[in-house]
Amino acid sequence: MTKKRFDCGGYQVPRAVFQGNDLRLARYRRVPELGPRVLFFSGGTALKHFSEVLADYTHNSIHLVTPFDSGGSSAELRRAFSMPAVGDLRARLLSLADHSVTGHPDIAALFSLRLDANAEKDELMHTLLSLVQARHPLLKAIAEPMRSLIRSYLEGFYRQMPEDFNLAGASVGNLILTGGYLLHNRSLDPIAFLFGQLIKTRGIVRTTTDADLQLQVELESGRIIHGQHRFTGKETAQIDSPVRSIRLSGDADDVDALGASKVCKETRQLIGSAELLVFPPGSFYSSLIANLLPKGVVKALARNPAPRVYVPNLGTDLEALGMTLSDQVRVLARHLSSGKQAAERQRPPIDFLLLDSCLLDVPESRLAQIRDQWGIQVIDVDLASEAEVERYDDRKLAEALLALT
Repeated sequence: MTKKRFDCGGYQVPRAVFQGNDLRLARYRRVPELGPRVLFFSGGTALKHFSEVLADYTHNSIHLVTPFDSGGSSAELRRAFSMPAVGDLRARLLSLADHSVTGHPDIAALFSLRLDANAEKDELMHTLLSLVQARHPLLKAIAEPMRSLIRSYLEGFYRQMPEDFNLAGASVGNLILTGGYLLHNRSLDPIAFLFGQLIKTRGIVRTTTDADLQLQVELESGRIIHGQHRFTGKETAQIDSPVRSIRLSGDADDVDALGASKVCKETRQLIGSAELLVFPPGSFYSSLIANLLPKGVVKALARNPAPRVYVPNLGTDLEALGMTLSDQVRVLARHLSSGKQAAERQRPPIDFLLLDSCLLDVPESRLAQIRDQWGIQVIDVDLASEAEVERYDDRKLAEALLALT
């Protein structure tokens, strides 16, 4: 027996959501340069393919990604330069890049290059020097003056690289971003903007903050874990107790992590300019909640009356151990509301919960609880992918979100 999707009889669906949607989508696809400003709070990999599809409809999407990754090759850069992680920034910029002949696919190819994880140190250094000296074929393929600009960032990285730096498996795009970060007074926004211009990114991508901070979680068991890679279950054993709380921390005891994380004026303006605010699929704590931790994000969100929509994960999220959908909504609501803002709130913390009940098995009573307790409107539509059981269809998801603009 085929499971039927909820008919939403007891749920409010905004302005007959999909009425006239075909015309709207056709207009967006015809002139994506004039598409809506949809903002996504996320990490780097969860929306990779989705971002490529989204660019067919709008070139004005805004992506605030986390800079708190503490594992993989990002860990080596952070150790060497006391800097935020740039891997998620690079990945999202590349996923929105124009790879057609009207873009700069040669630059995107260089930024996508990763050094051999199994090569010897001398071989890795030889490859790096070929890039710094513009002898590498991928760099030689780039026209001037862009070649010289990229080379200057690689040289900036090389000149400040510690002798014991491990280049194995390093992303060349990350090395270029690091060089730009160091040359721009340890600020990521200028190099993120320039990077986007070089590869003709069809959207705006920024890190939520460029402070050198780490994620720290406390589990229900009382155990405290410092560093994102230690609780995501990807590089270490998965956590054995649910997360009780998450915060930002610095390596030094005297670091005012919240003060250091304060978002810049431009980021607040980006949040304020969005026509739709999306909390998309991704690791619940390290990608989604982490973006709400820097000082000023929640306040900027409170000032924007645009609709907020939450799209829950499919499959197993190792960070969300023991959490129901109601628990996720509760935690997200708690981080979106604090102090005076919570007392004065006249609207739900989230306006819409977008899901496919054929993919996500949630009892109707729990959805009723979410609606009644928080005033959230549940939108249940077909988001299924024919290719993968535990993934949303990227185009269906993009079109469902754009229907809310």
